[in-house]
Amino acid sequence: MKLYSAPYAPNPRRVAMFVAEKGITDIELVPLNLMAGEQRADGFLQKNPFGRVPALELDDGRVLTETRAICSWLEGRYEAPNLMGEGYDERAFIEMTDRRVELHLLSGIADCARHTHPALAVLEQPQFPEFGAAQGEKMRITARWLDQQLAQQPFIAGQRFTIADITAFCALEFGRGMVKFRPGQEGLLHLQAWRDRIAARPSASAAY
Repeated sequence: MKLYSAPYAPNPRRVAMFVAEKGITDIELVPLNLMAGEQRADGFLQKNPFGRVPALELDDGRVLTETRAICSWLEGRYEAPNLMGEGYDERAFIEMTDRRVELHLLSGIADCARHTHPALAVLEQPQFPEFGAAQGEKMRITARWLDQQLAQQPFIAGQRFTIADITAFCALEFGRGMVKFRPGQEGLLHLQAWRDRIAARPSASAAY
């Protein structure tokens, strides 16, 4: 199998971190340079016509795209450790939390970065700085909610580490680098402490 990825991009990092947490070793990492437009090259567009990463090329030649779909496939093939829930009840609540984080934190940070950071103009044309700034404020609403959650529980979705923690961590790390968002500097001490704990996990560095 081959995982087409890109350094520093949050969605590819989510899959790479998921792979590391699972201890999967039989996937070849194929990095693409997004700034150079390698994701739009004809060879890659034949694998994913949307020109986006991550993309997982299976041994039978099929290509699976979209972060959550790739993680679901890997969860089914490599059952332990479980990261997406045991049974319908836990799975549903983990997915709910993961989707909230993806839609309201990660997307907000990504939109803020893509529309306000000069280096990302090559990826986002036209840029709308006012929209980006507004998204930066909206994602802080979700960050404050997460801070409240983490005052009551050790992990994003409850009592154990799950895919929701991966999504939130990769979102915060992207925000840390691209929009200089650091929860502790904005009084979100529980979220900052959680981020620091997750950063100490081997998968946090292995994802690169």
